Amino acid sequence: MDRLAYLDQGLNKRLKVAVVGGGWAGLAAAVELGASGAQVTLFEAAKQLGGRARSVKLHGQPHLQALDNGQHLLIGAYRETLRLMTTVGADPTRLLKRLALDLRYPGTAFRLHLPRLPVPLNLAIGLISAQGASLSEKLGAVRFMRFLQGCNYRLDADCTVTELLDRHVQHGNLRRHLWEPLCLAALNTAPKHASAQIFVNVLHDSLGDSRADTDLLVPTADLDRVFPLPAADFIRAHLGEIRLSSRVNRIEQDLRIEGEKFDRVILALASQHAAPLLLQHGETEAIAALLANYTFEPIGTVYAAYPPELRLPFPMLGLGGDGTDALGQWVFDRGQLGGAPGLMSFVLSAQGAWDELDSAVLLATLHGELEQALARKLPQALWHQLIRERRATFSCRPDLPRPTAATPLAGLWLAGDYTCANYPATLEGAVRSGIAAARWALQDRPEKQ
Repeated sequence: MDRLAYLDQGLNKRLKVAVVGGGWAGLAAAVELGASGAQVTLFEAAKQLGGRARSVKLHGQPHLQALDNGQHLLIGAYRETLRLMTTVGADPTRLLKRLALDLRYPGTAFRLHLPRLPVPLNLAIGLISAQGASLSEKLGAVRFMRFLQGCNYRLDADCTVTELLDRHVQHGNLRRHLWEPLCLAALNTAPKHASAQIFVNVLHDSLGDSRADTDLLVPTADLDRVFPLPAADFIRAHLGEIRLSSRVNRIEQDLRIEGEKFDRVILALASQHAAPLLLQHGETEAIAALLANYTFEPIGTVYAAYPPELRLPFPMLGLGGDGTDALGQWVFDRGQLGGAPGLMSFVLSAQGAWDELDSAVLLATLHGELEQALARKLPQALWHQLIRERRATFSCRPDLPRPTAATPLAGLWLAGDYTCANYPATLEGAVRSGIAAARWALQDRPEKQ
């Protein structure tokens, strides 16, 4: 059947759906709907699409291509993100650099590299051959992964990641350089607060399924070109409409928005922005109350432009590997990832001392940490820019209540990473939530009028 000739259960009209929110969840929903022949109108309050994963222009640096509002990292297990990128014509092989999982802390002797072998052989060999970890640590890590496989990655009860690691005697360098950094990178929540079950879900998808899932996928173009702009082109090509700078302040009981009637509405806003709209209706007050109790975690990215001859020994390096309380977690060499030579991006995840410091102090500290990691003096940065997202993700705590896509208000569906109950606040979680909401909306047909 021709997608654009889609008929809704014999009605001579296309299903008319409003998507409120132009982040990755809303765009995923709109793409899925458009591909199925629905008539889509997407409302976005900002002047650009992408939400919390978007490109930004740096003032005073017009010669640079756009950077991102944060250093984002994907993994091979992000199947739905990769599928939708392909659907909208954004070639993952061109826009994402695929790297084998290779964790390097040059300030120490630690390195863990997963060979390109089938699962679970790649992980077992990677753990056993890890440098800078004792034999007892390696065997303990193998036992830990075998435990997770034996319980099918389902814990009897949720707890914190710290408690889980303590329970399974995960200590030393493998804990410091593997488990805890993976938790912080994936959940953007400190291990002492983070949900062990969600962390285990991430381990299952990233380490326990197929070999390609373990790869790191680093954008080699700005995020707008990775998905938001191709998605917008796809939506318009399928006769959808995108309304930028269009804030939705109310969704009426009969699914009208500013007087325009829709058959279905997908609310794809961040939880703190969705709650006020949900609070307007008695049917959805309970969901609004649930979301009002969420707390949030920040993410900071410090871009520092060094002389172009500066090049790191690997595109992604860990900081603070010497056991000190380093502010930075990772540094990425953007020159090796399609960006300007000498441009580094330092990543600062979750709540911490870094969030109280200004950009100049942060740069000086991170510069010193990079010098210590590389064991040599570095030239001063030519310029720097701090991008701080105060509410980058929800705090992924144990047993955190998560709403589903369905709401009690007929025709209203939710999308957003917080509705993807098995995932933390990631791009894949957002994309999966948008796809799920779109598919429910397509199944839930309006009554014949």
